Amino acid sequence: MPYWRLSGFYFIYFAILGVLLPYWSPYLASIGFSYSQIGDLMAIIMATKMVAPNIWAWLADRSHSSMPLVRVACLLAVIAYAGVFLGTSFWWLALVMMTFTFFWHAVLPQVEVITLNHLGEDSHRYGRVRLWGSLGFIAASLLLGAALDVNPASLVLPVLLSLLAALFIVTLFIRETGKHLPEERGSIVAYIRQKPELIAFLLVCFLLQASHAPYYTFFTLYLTEFGHSKSVIGGLWAFGVVCEIGVFLIMHRFLKPRHFRVLLIASCVITGMRWFMIGQFPENMPMLILAQTLHAVSFGLFHGVAVAMIHRYFTGHHQHRGMALYGSISFGAGGALGSFASGYSMSWFGPTMTFAIAGLVVWLAALIAFLWVRARFTVTA
Repeated sequence: MPYWRLSGFYFIYFAILGVLLPYWSPYLASIGFSYSQIGDLMAIIMATKMVAPNIWAWLADRSHSSMPLVRVACLLAVIAYAGVFLGTSFWWLALVMMTFTFFWHAVLPQVEVITLNHLGEDSHRYGRVRLWGSLGFIAASLLLGAALDVNPASLVLPVLLSLLAALFIVTLFIRETGKHLPEERGSIVAYIRQKPELIAFLLVCFLLQASHAPYYTFFTLYLTEFGHSKSVIGGLWAFGVVCEIGVFLIMHRFLKPRHFRVLLIASCVITGMRWFMIGQFPENMPMLILAQTLHAVSFGLFHGVAVAMIHRYFTGHHQHRGMALYGSISFGAGGALGSFASGYSMSWFGPTMTFAIAGLVVWLAALIAFLWVRARFTVTA
């Protein structure tokens, strides 16, 4: 297994997220956009994830090869993103971000499949590779947070361009397993419709990621209003991901199919608690630290379980589209709807109520998981 090459990919990919999530909204605010406009622009970024991964997964299925497509997508993402230097109007940035993320969102699902195929029967060790993504996020959020205390918010623009270029370079060194995935008969939609427990699981993913939208879009702006510096806020983002790494390191010990349902429910319940903490105690540093500790569960544990389940639900060439479908429904549709709604909720009701609504949404996901996701997972060949 090409451990270091895949780890390098995850490190840079999530370093990009470590810039986008904490600091893109403050950049947009610095050039005069309102809460609702920021929510709309962030929703566009998420919305492309509903479409792009599925198109690129379809191409990967037809070509029986992922990495050439991954490299093309990375290169086109770099070219498209360069448009941010040409204008700052709402519609121009909307066009640039839609185009850039259409290509960027194509990349991760394909590399996830490649990683899991390299792991083979050791897919429970996925966390040991994925933790490098967490390290990349930490490095980016900490370093850029400190830099933004003494530099303008526009510093994010060249930093993102450099990271995107680096991502393209690292994909040149990743190779596929060479294994031939068996052909799957029938439509993937028909396959999903035959499995109500799979539909319930995807709905849980949608709701959980929708609940993350106020955090991903407005956490930095929210804490800035209460006097926290960019370096402190960056430290909080990084600390949450440090806790996530802890989960990835030990996940292989308990990530077994018989535990999936319990882990899903626990992740949703604890995530709801986290959003209430952030909404109620923005000035209380011990409570913020505790809330960030729970990122280990709200993202780290949930994502690990979800990836493992998707890898077992979808076999053969359906793996590419299964992973893309997970990203589209959760991070794409859930993230887009959540970002759009949270922007208006922040404007109308304020941050405390917005985070409370997010908590209720993810508790609804816990109820759905309890009622409809099966207790024991059955592998379908």
